[in-house]
Amino acid sequence: MKVGVKLLAVCLCVATATVVMVQAEDPYFHHVWNVTYGSASPLGVPQQVILINGQFPGPNINSTSNNNVIVNVFNNLDEPFLITWNGIQHRKNSWQDGTAGTMCPIPPGKNFTYHFQPKDQIGSYFYYPTTSMHRAAGGFGGLRVNSRLLIPVPYADPEDDYTVLINDWYTKSHTQLKKFLDSGRTIGRPDGILINGKAGKGDGSDQPLFTLKQGKTYRVRICNVGLKTSLNFRIQNHKMKLVEMEGSHVLQNDYDSLDVHVGQCFSVIVTANQEPKDYYMVASTRFLKKALTTTGLLRYEGGKGLASPQLPAAPVGWAWSLNQFRSFRWNLTASAARPNPQGSYHYGKINITRTIKLVNTQGKIDGKLRYALSGVSHTDPETPLKLAEYFGVADKVFKYDIISDNPTSDQIKNIKIEPNVLNITHRTFIEVVFENHEKSVQSWHLDGYSFFAVAVEPGTWTPEKRKNYNLLDAVSRHTVQVYPKCWAAILLTFDNCGMWNIRSENSERRYLGQQLYASVLSPEKSLRDEYNMPESSLQCGLVKDKPKINPYAGA
Repeated sequence: MKVGVKLLAVCLCVATATVVMVQAEDPYFHHVWNVTYGSASPLGVPQQVILINGQFPGPNINSTSNNNVIVNVFNNLDEPFLITWNGIQHRKNSWQDGTAGTMCPIPPGKNFTYHFQPKDQIGSYFYYPTTSMHRAAGGFGGLRVNSRLLIPVPYADPEDDYTVLINDWYTKSHTQLKKFLDSGRTIGRPDGILINGKAGKGDGSDQPLFTLKQGKTYRVRICNVGLKTSLNFRIQNHKMKLVEMEGSHVLQNDYDSLDVHVGQCFSVIVTANQEPKDYYMVASTRFLKKALTTTGLLRYEGGKGLASPQLPAAPVGWAWSLNQFRSFRWNLTASAARPNPQGSYHYGKINITRTIKLVNTQGKIDGKLRYALSGVSHTDPETPLKLAEYFGVADKVFKYDIISDNPTSDQIKNIKIEPNVLNITHRTFIEVVFENHEKSVQSWHLDGYSFFAVAVEPGTWTPEKRKNYNLLDAVSRHTVQVYPKCWAAILLTFDNCGMWNIRSENSERRYLGQQLYASVLSPEKSLRDEYNMPESSLQCGLVKDKPKINPYAGA
């Protein structure tokens, strides 16, 4: 049968997801999500949470490279709402990114349909709300992108594939936490830790989260979806073979435990090779004076015996964590989402065209706490930055490059509040340095891209430090941590046009200004570089009543 002469369509409807496959086109997966408030007791105290289709955490999205993912989100909350797809690159399509700089929020009682395609991506990701402090109430869930059947992966097919969401949790509501921040206070320490929305009792009464068969292997995707706390994850009596990290296959080392910083996802292979009984997964806080710990139960099929109350110990100090970071290496022989080796990109031989140093600080403005990058504490204008740029009213909403690429100490100290937007030339190879002069661990994320995390080191960055970069097999990823009094360097080509958020994954820091946007414009206004604004996109602010335009042409 010739493609185009006769099309074969298959439609399969299951609950709220519909799969539509048309021959010669990438499949479409349709989801309908109802976002509501509900009640749950993650730490034993009833509190308001955000549910998606009645679930806390929300449903997992199970996709494959190049699939079209359609998610129709109905906002039944009493506040505007947006979801971002953490780590999905949205090639040429920042219209779907779900941040305040790219999209108008979904008003209460309304809906919006996201349409995105994880083009040439594989790996472990998650989604979460970016509006207000909604992330503190839930609305998050796992998002996996599987390799296509014809693309080999560097490990045997596991018996099953499990998503493990770990996070810090507060018993105060998201509205109360928001009030703290609006009044100039921090949200303080978390009240507990959750694994897949639950805190284990650890007394033998817990129901298993997952079941294992003796002798089989399992893929476990671990994501830190919390607000601000680095967590260590480990499994009683079981080694974890790290195979993938934020979309890249890595050298397969065995680990007893993994530090997972906020916003990060690791994928491990676990072999069920122990005595058949119960075992605990353990998640505990890192870098806090008093550690918080929780457990989740694994049960061997047909096993007898309770899990030992003796939990494996967590590592101590950030030097251990830094050494673990240095052990992560890109797998240069594995296939990526396309049938070519993922390590074929020689990033270490490209000339750097621009260096941007971003220094995180905190201070007070009018007596209220604010967080900043290189002296600017970002604020989201009523008109999303991308819409202002697209409709030609950017000059009425923000200014480009208000921070210096190499800020002075005076610029860093004198914090001001305004939209913070970098103007990045399309297809330039850029070095970004995150410098952390503070006493807490930072976690930084870039939307729209993956980057090479080439170094994390103590001290202050200088150009001479480039001799310490890993220019061969640094992992290509979208999040990097920076330890106290340390710096991190990343390298990337800004080849994805759009408006992209660079943010602290620490939610209180992001909410109080520690983020910015990188504007990457198509010099030729070509559809080869970026899509026009979708007809379904919401409009607000200065462009609320403007007619839709299509300035990009050609292909």
